[in-house]
Amino acid sequence: MDISKAILSLGQYEFVIQGEIKSEQDWNDNVKFVSGADENGTAIFSDTKPVTYQQVLEKQAKLQADYDAKEYQRKRVAEYPSIGDQLDYIYHHGIDAWKADMIDPIKNKYPKDNT
Repeated sequence: MDISKAILSLGQYEFVIQGEIKSEQDWNDNVKFVSGADENGTAIFSDTKPVTYQQVLEKQAKLQADYDAKEYQRKRVAEYPSIGDQLDYIYHHGIDAWKADMIDPIKNKYPKDNT
């Protein structure tokens, strides 16, 4: 999961990341938060960070876990017929047949993980 997504999910921050962030030292050296702009519109960077590296790592792990837990949804979407085909099927065969023939087989193939 991209570190910038984790930072953005922690708040409405403007920031710049230079290079890859693989350590707390990288975080300290290469992540700058914008605190404002000068009269020319050039960013002014804060001397402090509104979030810690640890907070970002924890949020990044949570976002990755949430993404991983929804893999079944992404697989289902890729296999469901188009909405037009589904509506046509409902029109000609009814909702019960649509569920049994088009939806349930895919849901059974990619079950929701309730663990």
